[in-house]
Amino acid sequence: MEKITGTLITLNEEKNIADCIESMRKVCDEVLVIDSQSQDKTVDIARGLGARVYVQPYLGDGPQKAFGVQYAENDWILSIDADERLDDDMVDVILGVDYSDTRIAYAFRRKNYVGNHWIRAAGFYPDYVIRLYNKNRSGYADKKAHSRVLAPKVKRLDAHLHHYTYRDYSHWMQRLDALSSRDAWALYEKGVRYSSVRPAFRGAAAFIRKFFLKGGMLQGADGFTVTLTTVIRAYMKYQKLNEMYEEKGMK
Repeated sequence: MEKITGTLITLNEEKNIADCIESMRKVCDEVLVIDSQSQDKTVDIARGLGARVYVQPYLGDGPQKAFGVQYAENDWILSIDADERLDDDMVDVILGVDYSDTRIAYAFRRKNYVGNHWIRAAGFYPDYVIRLYNKNRSGYADKKAHSRVLAPKVKRLDAHLHHYTYRDYSHWMQRLDALSSRDAWALYEKGVRYSSVRPAFRGAAAFIRKFFLKGGMLQGADGFTVTLTTVIRAYMKYQKLNEMYEEKGMK
């Protein structure tokens, strides 16, 4: 097996960081933490567990995740989030992967949870995400929000990554506020302009996609919850973008 460097970005993740690093240690020879100036014990915990920590003010999703790769001693990178954990089947698959073709990046099935409740509805499963790639052939797109690994070839593996997305439904609603604000900032940085109709249009498009195209209408409470939260996030990120322009007198 090739040696693997684990990378993750953090901001105030003291409740997650230890379990995340311990999970990565099952397959990684080194772990790099790129921290966005946490105000809690994230950095101390990470260093105490042997991770190398680099403090970098937040650059946006893709640039922040790409930042740490320059410090990796190995060519193969396992990039996960602080609230993700490797399933045993993912560990077994990574230990047995054929690493001879460096063009291939590997995607895994992600299980998204609210507390202990696994959400499968409206596209939440199988939520394939690329997490293992060779830094010489692949890397994160230069996008400030919702970035992903760009690779010459992608291979989907029948193995799982656990994503403890939200502690409970109240936390889900709190995160919608934070995530929509981050999305609005990324849109502003990208140069997306003010529009009075775009929030409603994007919200309606999100509803159609999740409720009808992704089957939320047939998946009970989970289907409706995923649809509703997706609509709120889509609507609010563009409404908050408009608010940014209004505050700057640039409407």
